[in-house]
Amino acid sequence: MYIILIQFGIPMKLVRLIKTCLAEMYSRLWVGKNLYDMFPIRNGLKQGDGLLPLLFNFALKYAISRVQVNQDGLKLNGTYQLLVYADDVNMLGGGVHIVKEKAEALVVASKETGLEVNADKTKYMIMSRDQNAGQSHNMKIDNRSFEMVVELKNLGTTLTNQNSIQEEIKSRLKSGNACYHSVQNL
Repeated sequence: MYIILIQFGIPMKLVRLIKTCLAEMYSRLWVGKNLYDMFPIRNGLKQGDGLLPLLFNFALKYAISRVQVNQDGLKLNGTYQLLVYADDVNMLGGGVHIVKEKAEALVVASKETGLEVNADKTKYMIMSRDQNAGQSHNMKIDNRSFEMVVELKNLGTTLTNQNSIQEEIKSRLKSGNACYHSVQNL
């Protein structure tokens, strides 16, 4: 992690300070009326640590930059598509083999930084107007299976494998109706 911070141009003084903050971490449990002895935290950060989002962003940006070195993918508006928002990463590709290659590269790069791709939360979808495009099975990468879906919600927008907008229109109408009826009695 410290090498990644240096590569992003973080001054050595700050890197040493972060290293010091993470090196000697201890925790203590308080259960009921009993306060237990301190024990060392050997791996990771404490939940709620102010450094956590910052270090996560650097680690994820490094992993993504490693994936983007090989630019074989779907090109939209002149750029290859690897879309990232917070901890959600979306890869677009012209076919399942390109998405699989990108996903494999992301899994490897994530391991290098200490991050792990959660197979239970990772889904993939092949978008095509071709009725047979979604006939593939679950994708296997690094002994993990990624589920193929025909519809997913990304940043509040419903996407379908047939690139159909009808489901999104229904979803927005339903949301609008719920909002209208909730303020009806005010």
